[in-house]
Amino acid sequence: MSTGTALAVDPHVVTCTLAPRYEAVRTARDFARTALQRWGLGELFDDVALVASELVTNALRHAIGACPGATGGALDDYDFPTQPAPEGRLPIRISLVHRAPQVVCAVSDPSSTGPVAREADFVAESGRGLHLVDSFSRSWGWHPLGGGKVVWALFEAEATALPELGGRHRRSA
Repeated sequence: MSTGTALAVDPHVVTCTLAPRYEAVRTARDFARTALQRWGLGELFDDVALVASELVTNALRHAIGACPGATGGALDDYDFPTQPAPEGRLPIRISLVHRAPQVVCAVSDPSSTGPVAREADFVAESGRGLHLVDSFSRSWGWHPLGGGKVVWALFEAEATALPELGGRHRRSA
């Protein structure tokens, strides 16, 4: 369950503050579905949902100090904090930005430590999330913020077919 969703003045920029508990992963997917459907970009949902799930899971596991429970290390076994940070702010936010033909999924958290993709271990239960992010997005990265960082992934929306008007024109940068 989210703690609240805020729509910015720009309808192509939406943000949701997530509670610091494992249900936040599902909330992030639901939030992405709603935003993408509003923008007419439902075809991006599977890829964006997978990446959002990985980024939020990483934020929960690594940024707010979640630790595995006694039964192992599966996501449902993690002991996530259920209270806001001492300064009263909830530490994880997901934002989606649509600037045709691209969509950016960004997850911010209070840790200043950047994500590091590990060597794939095909036997381990975890450690492949950033490889999935890299595979399902066009590009990804992270930037430090004053009180943490933001990890983002870029997606290309399918261009809608426009009638041919005598050739293609490209704007050069």
